[in-house]
Amino acid sequence: MRLDLWLWAARFYRTRSLARQAVDTGRIQVDGQRPKPSRVLRGGEALSIERSGELFEVNVLGLADIRGPASVAQTLYAESDASKARRAELRAQRAAERAGYQAPEHKPDKRARRLIRALGDIDAT
Repeated sequence: MRLDLWLWAARFYRTRSLARQAVDTGRIQVDGQRPKPSRVLRGGEALSIERSGELFEVNVLGLADIRGPASVAQTLYAESDASKARRAELRAQRAAERAGYQAPEHKPDKRARRLIRALGDIDAT
């Protein structure tokens, strides 16, 4: 079975073209090597999948050429415990970075806009 088709069926990517693009750009590795999208995938192979800043390290358990529900897709692979822990740690770190930012409750009024504009003009003088 083709690698890009399996990535789509296992729900790592929304479309086959996105899966193919990820393989072409080197975000997918099979047993430590950079494959082609048409590479034949077999059960028991180890995949490293980089998706939106997260790295999944999975072992292929099953093959499917149709895209089914998420519960079925999750039976096609087994993610390593180290990968799960690393992704949870990165997720917690990103949440902590966002915790310090608070969006303003409303738009700046006329006086505040003038002050903002004045601060921007400091470098111009």
